[in-house]
Amino acid sequence: MAAVIECGADIDTTPENHMSLKKTLSSASPLTLRIVAECSVTKARACDLVLPHCTVSTPVFMPVGTQGTLKGITVDQLEGLGCQICLGNTYHLGMRPGPDLIEKANGLHGFMNWKRNLLTDSGGFQMVSLVELSEVTEEGVKFKSPYDGKEILLSPEKSISIQNSLGSDIMMQLDDVVSSTVTGPRVEEAMHRSIRWLDRCIAANKNPDKQNLFAIIQGGLNADLRKTCLDEMTKRDVPGFAIGGLSGGEEKDDFWRMVTLSTDHLPREKPRYLMGVGYAVDLVVCVALGCDMFDCVFPTRTARFGSALVPWGSLQVKHKQYAKDLQPIDPDCKCPTCKRHSRAYLHALFKSDTAAMHHITIHNIAYQVSAGIAYSRVKVVIMCVFFFFTEFFICFKRADVSEKHLLQV
Repeated sequence: MAAVIECGADIDTTPENHMSLKKTLSSASPLTLRIVAECSVTKARACDLVLPHCTVSTPVFMPVGTQGTLKGITVDQLEGLGCQICLGNTYHLGMRPGPDLIEKANGLHGFMNWKRNLLTDSGGFQMVSLVELSEVTEEGVKFKSPYDGKEILLSPEKSISIQNSLGSDIMMQLDDVVSSTVTGPRVEEAMHRSIRWLDRCIAANKNPDKQNLFAIIQGGLNADLRKTCLDEMTKRDVPGFAIGGLSGGEEKDDFWRMVTLSTDHLPREKPRYLMGVGYAVDLVVCVALGCDMFDCVFPTRTARFGSALVPWGSLQVKHKQYAKDLQPIDPDCKCPTCKRHSRAYLHALFKSDTAAMHHITIHNIAYQVSAGIAYSRVKVVIMCVFFFFTEFFICFKRADVSEKHLLQV
């Protein structure tokens, strides 16, 4: 059992403490997970994830910068919001500007002038998002470029080669991704192929002492297939594991049960990354189910439609009811947008200027990165989870989830 820190105690993630943790906890591995606290009721936990560029406090939400930047926010602003790790997309960065140019710029960190950690996905998700442009074989995934129509083969080896050039702190294996609502033989085929591709990715990684390769658990909504994948992939000594193939339109019961099954069988001493999850209810529940890391385009995408994230759900700034409302988006939020601007100002701006989307994006990222997950870290992990859940769901009136329903998961 990990030592439990006092409720509300600050976690020191300064560069000085980061270097101390790296020296103390690991002399060889580019990743070390230190469990700081564990909940006595659920599987929730707080950890320090020591990575090459800084120490990440988990649970952590990781914003998605598809092509080396987040839409609607600068790198300096992202750093100012306390973001310790963000994502890049291997498929899109590999297409343009290309791995050669990025490698010459000292990797993606140098190219985008980002001093903290980066995680790159493998390009596998494009099998779903660009399904009409792709074909999957044992060799890899054949894509028709959405930019110029050329055919491209993304193999496990090619994916890792691009990610080695990008220099990310965490790399993802290329997996065979199918929609979570698909059933039948294709799901089993994808699961077994993902295991085989993991071995090819491990063999292709030229920088195991600098870059951490995560495996991705597949198996759809079939418990037996997912258990088989867990049994096989956990035999490989990879630095961390991701739970993939979920959050694609399936029922919440099915989603949460697959997350529970996965965290039950994943090693306690390694980080657990739940891919593609960003809704507040899912974040809180899946923290309690034992997940450490999350990512989603939700906070930036929803900002572009004038939707601001708040503890009770979302606030639609574009609605006329806010035209004369001089309150900030969230009176308790300390982000630059809430410190400086009112709902009325953002409402007026949204009608005529794209700057409104920029201001809302800053707020949404701050909420996800700092307020939302940090709140979970203190309340879910260190205090009694029941009281946190009760408080959260009373506040989150728009969440179509009952306390009774949660207790059945």
